[in-house]
Amino acid sequence: MKKLAFLTAAAALCAAFVTPATAQFAKPEQAVNYRQASMSLIGSHFGRMAPVAKKEAPYDAAAIAKNVEVLTVLAALPWGAFGAGTEGGETKAEAWSDAQGFKQATDDFTAAIDKLKVASDSGDFDAFRVAFGNVGKSCKTCHDAYRKEK
Repeated sequence: MKKLAFLTAAAALCAAFVTPATAQFAKPEQAVNYRQASMSLIGSHFGRMAPVAKKEAPYDAAAIAKNVEVLTVLAALPWGAFGAGTEGGETKAEAWSDAQGFKQATDDFTAAIDKLKVASDSGDFDAFRVAFGNVGKSCKTCHDAYRKEK
């Protein structure tokens, strides 16, 4: 729990002081590690809500809101680590060769997260489920096009 609180606080601090456009890394592997860590945290917070969206766990609006709040911060972090010269990791070369398509995919993800925040704030379970599904679709679309298969 302390580790999660630290990571969440670190992510918020990074988001507050390092915009994606100005993120700098001394070595390309640092950018790869940063974006993979960011994506891992995004997956963790998103995944916690999946059982609720699937109606396998009870809907707790406050718990959902906390996860969405963290996701809103985390969603801004990885994109600055995809600069020129940072190719590699789990990312396909197409993220750089199709920079416009990749940017559109990241913008779609960010917009879906924003809509999830609105739905979460409303406390409406059905609105949450729809918005949650749309975030998942945006993740899948981007991963299908720009992430290497494991």
